[in-house]
Parts: sequence; structure tokens; C-alpha cells
Amino acid sequence: MQTALTIAGSDSSGGAGIQADLKTFAAHGVFGLSAITAVTAQNTSGVLAMLALRPDLVVAQIDAVAGDFDVAATKVGMLANAGIIHAVADAIARHRLARLVVDPVMVASRGGVLLDPEGITALRERLLTGATVVTPNTTEARVLTGRAVDSVEDMRHAAEELVSMGAQAAIVTGGHIEGPPIDVLFDGRDFLELSADRVDTRHTHGTGCTLASAIAARLALGDGIANALRAAKAYVTLALQQAPGLGRGHGPLQHFPQPPG
Repeated sequence: MQTALTIAGSDSSGGAGIQADLKTFAAHGVFGLSAITAVTAQNTSGVLAMLALRPDLVVAQIDAVAGDFDVAATKVGMLANAGIIHAVADAIARHRLARLVVDPVMVASRGGVLLDPEGITALRERLLTGATVVTPNTTEARVLTGRAVDSVEDMRHAAEELVSMGAQAAIVTGGHIEGPPIDVLFDGRDFLELSADRVDTRHTHGTGCTLASAIAARLALGDGIANALRAAKAYVTLALQQAPGLGRGHGPLQHFPQPPG
């Protein structure tokens, strides 16, 4: 059985962060490992409070699991601040963790800043350079590149720039743009654009976390980046279509969807 490690924040509502990542790994038949970076008090309506862990405690978790398991892929999500980012980057390099998926979580989908300005700089300099793939939405891509990302053409340019920063590949997700949700992958040579039908639902909490962790799971199982994205996008679409309708705000996905038909 393959293993995947998620390094991210805890979501008390269970729809995003560590909780969503572990569910997604399990749905793909991958054993999930975790290192929690921060504890959040949140629900489907917003983030009420957050406490970042000490960097040394985050690293201790990574050391514990990486010293005992063969980690086939690693997904990095919410890191909260520059100190944690530097510590995590050092740990990833020390353990030579491969197949690194970086989801640059900066702002919660229902509001709430989840990464400080110094952290954004550290993320660019320390994690993008070692990423197998980075998976920003259009808002995150704009922050990382400093350019407007309002169209598919903008997404292509942003993906190119993210690869020029050192990522092996970049996937800019288009769920926040009008029309069908189109994700743009650039692997340093070729582009791939994947579209899906837009699901009419307010239950979208954790979509970005779930897509990134599904990509990490597929990489752990041996897929290349393009096939990992195809499988992950299909999985997220089903998870949206079958969302259980929980919560009073933007509810969680169904992380164990049933196949269509």
C-alpha cells in the first residue's frame, strides 16, 4: 500500500485541510500520514479563530512519519507563516520527499487570511523551487505572480511564470472564472486544458484541498502529472455532484463519491 503525507492545517468542520486530505487519500486507496501546521476553528460559514503551531513541532511530526514510512507523495497546504514554511522546506529537503504537490493556501474560501505576507515570499522562494506541481486557483496565482488572472489566456501565462519560478509543473484552476471550470496545466513544455461541467451547488468547501490531495494520491499510485490531474478533476466533480448538503454555509464535498450509473 502506498502512503502520502499531508502537511497542512486542521479544519474543525472536516471539509478542508488535513481532514479533507486524509479522506481523499483513503478514497484513492492510499494510506494517509499527516503533519498539522495550525489549528483552526471554522465551519461552513467562516474561520472564527486560528493558532499556528511552533515550527519545531511541525517538523517533529514530519520527522516522525518520514523516519518510519516510505512516503510516496507529499501534499503541502496551509502553512500559516514564514517560520513554518522555512522549517517545512528544510524538512522536505532533508528527507528527500519526492512528488511534492504544493497547494498555496492563502485565504479561506469563506474569508480569513491563512498566510501572512512574509509567508507568501517564503513560499515563492522555498517551496515553489522544489515542487513537482503547484496548484493555485486564479486568486492565488495572481498573488504569486503579481499579474491579473481573469481568463484562460491569463491562466496560461501564470502557469508559465510559476514554472519559471522553479516548479516542475503548474496547474492553475479556473473554478473562480465565469463559464465552465477549466484547469490549465503547464509542464514546462506543453499545455493541457481540462474542462468539466460546472456543478450548481453552494457546497464547495475544501475543493482546492481535495483536488491537490487527489493529485498527490494519484502521483503516489504512479500516475504522471497529466493523468493525475485528469483523475483528480473527475473525482472532485463527482464529489461536488454528490455533496451531502451539510452546514448552513458553503458545505463540504462528498469525499467518498459513488461512481456514476
